Amino acid sequence: MSSLLKISACLALSTILSGLSGAAVVADDGSTVRVFIFAGQSNMVGSDSKVEDIKRFPPFAGLGNAQADVRFSYCIGRQNKSRSDGWVDLQPVNNVVGPELSFARKVAGNIDAPIAIIKCAAGGTHLGGDWNPDQPEGFEMYPLALDLIRSSLEMLDKQKIDYRIEGFMWHQGENDMFNEGYMASYGKNLKNFLARWRRDLKTPDLKFYIGELCTKTIWGMDLRPRMYAISQGQKTVTAADRLAEYIPTSHVGVEIGGGVGLHYHYGTLGQLEHGVNYADSYLRTIAKSETPAARTLQKWPYKKGSRIKLFVLSGHRNMEGERAFVQELKGLKRELLSDNHRIAYTYSIGGGYRKSAGWEPLGPAGYYDTFGPELSFAARLSEKLDDNIAIAKFTHSGSQMNDWTPEGSLAKTRHLYPDFIAFVKDSVKELQARGHEVELAGIFYHVGENEMSMPSYRKSAAAWLQSTVTQSRLDLAAPELRWYVSQQPPTDHERVNAIDVTGQLEGVASADGNLMHTKVFDLPDQPKQLVLNTAGVVHLGQVIADEFLQATAR
Repeated sequence: MSSLLKISACLALSTILSGLSGAAVVADDGSTVRVFIFAGQSNMVGSDSKVEDIKRFPPFAGLGNAQADVRFSYCIGRQNKSRSDGWVDLQPVNNVVGPELSFARKVAGNIDAPIAIIKCAAGGTHLGGDWNPDQPEGFEMYPLALDLIRSSLEMLDKQKIDYRIEGFMWHQGENDMFNEGYMASYGKNLKNFLARWRRDLKTPDLKFYIGELCTKTIWGMDLRPRMYAISQGQKTVTAADRLAEYIPTSHVGVEIGGGVGLHYHYGTLGQLEHGVNYADSYLRTIAKSETPAARTLQKWPYKKGSRIKLFVLSGHRNMEGERAFVQELKGLKRELLSDNHRIAYTYSIGGGYRKSAGWEPLGPAGYYDTFGPELSFAARLSEKLDDNIAIAKFTHSGSQMNDWTPEGSLAKTRHLYPDFIAFVKDSVKELQARGHEVELAGIFYHVGENEMSMPSYRKSAAAWLQSTVTQSRLDLAAPELRWYVSQQPPTDHERVNAIDVTGQLEGVASADGNLMHTKVFDLPDQPKQLVLNTAGVVHLGQVIADEFLQATAR
């Protein structure tokens, strides 16, 4: 190439680059600031969370402190807005915990570049109205957010700081389900919303992360058809848009309220986990995701041709272990922290959010450093039995008991029964394929916690259970299959006390010689209704193991 051509080419490239905003993709180096946008309604704000509660959740210790290495610009709220008026250190706003706190710490710990967060969120706002980019109504959130983003980026430009907009985290939709038109048009409106942001920010390749509405909240129960409609709109968009990803959140923690305990918001724990979900998805996008520690069996623990007792654990948030943390096992049952290579373990938890890589050694394997009652359950059995033991666990903490029935509900994507039966069958077949005779020792099911708090669900819980048990025996070709059904103390409140759910469950058990009903009413003191803490989950595992040992001894 001649010198003249080289000069012309350099000038052309310089012209192109100078015409791009700071949001353009620049060299992938350690100095370019990665800018992330967080937007939505109350569960993006962090409503009903409290900074002082962070200390109750060991994996997230320290996130109440400012993160001085992360820039933060925000406008949060409805009528009375909280504004940063420029860039500040990332920190909680108004004693509220937002998902940006845990997101930033995890991302910053896995990439070399600096990051910045721009957040605009307000509770009770609609995509069809407030966030409508064409005709914003109400609190006119779209133009408000656009102005915040542009002004924040202009400040970086003035400081001659290189940056690029790296991702847009969106959590919204609950309020659209109350308006028939907005609900029906959610997918169409979301598609337009994403296109407008890419156009207005001049970022045609902007990646969006669309958070699922949490099905564990009260709206996930009494408004499940409407929540389902919004989720279908979100999934339609993310399935068609290669730069949009649907982020499951139904498995995260949810705040426990007063009265019957049900709530509308994630609260502190849920927000912290919500942020990790976004971080994990982003890090996968850039091939920087953390590689989980390998959990492979040192060797197959059973002699060839031997007989194995397979125990199936199943259920909801407490069988999953929503608030049982490995950090707290150190002072409670330290021996449960170590992987047990004498017991093979397979699992699908969070409705498939995390699955084992085949058979693993039994040990803590939950997301967010959590574990379930399987650890203490197996430990207690091992003390008393000489048999070979294997554990298979299938849970979804964001489900309700009607999701487990053969009939399912109007929320078709939450129908767990077919997957549950397939999981049990596959677990048996995998052991048989290794040459073992398999005894399906029982299904251990902890009844839905939320069901105890909503009258219509509490009234139906026993019938739902009976339907699932009956059909499972047919589908598993095991007419005498034993079900061990455990129940923690039901909600004690005037709204639901007239419904004797314990008596109804006892009635189902008394009519079925192969259904054992275990009342786990002697739990250690629990700080919250519905959810069990670390000590409670350990105790649950021991009690259901004792129930099996007593039943088989009779």
